[in-house]
Amino acid sequence: MQTKTWIFDLDDTLHNASAHIFPVMNQAMTQYIMDELNLEEHSAHQLRQHYWRIYGATLKGLMRHHGVNAYHFLNQTHALMDLPNMVIQVKRLRHTLQQLKGRKCVFTNAPRAYAIRVLKLMGIDDCFEFVFSVESSKFHAKPSVRGFQMLLNTLNVNASDCVMLEDNLPALMTAKRLGMQTIWVTRKLNKPNFVDFRINSVLALAHHRL
Repeated sequence: MQTKTWIFDLDDTLHNASAHIFPVMNQAMTQYIMDELNLEEHSAHQLRQHYWRIYGATLKGLMRHHGVNAYHFLNQTHALMDLPNMVIQVKRLRHTLQQLKGRKCVFTNAPRAYAIRVLKLMGIDDCFEFVFSVESSKFHAKPSVRGFQMLLNTLNVNASDCVMLEDNLPALMTAKRLGMQTIWVTRKLNKPNFVDFRINSVLALAHHRL
């Protein structure tokens, strides 16, 4: 029996980033676009959302169409956050993760330094064998197939031995196409056919037999 590999998204999967982090991060990205591309706020906001819808990550659009330096963008949009006062703790999360049999890694479109900070603040950084960040994917952010393939190569696993937990449906669609088992972490009720299971929280893994 092949060891199961659990692949966790970070923001809005392992913790609630929408409450305090995303509003600040989105404003920082809009401000970055205003400064770098000399746009007023409304146009910058629309461009950020446009690239997020098309590519799954604002950064990919800025790199492809405007030659933006990825490391500069990530540093400017993630470095100023007061994360200790923004990360919402999840009781029993560490225990839930430790009960899962198999390998565990984080696959995030966020930069590595940010991801490590969040995981440490939550006290779960040592639960994961590997953090595969947007730098690890050479900026082929989810839902790009290339980023997923780089992850599988790094972990040296087959997609069929992996379980992907995500709040983002396009990423889960890629995971399913590659042959992974998919778990959608959401409070929405309607489940598309490329999603195998829907759970409200990662904590619900304690009650599922997968």
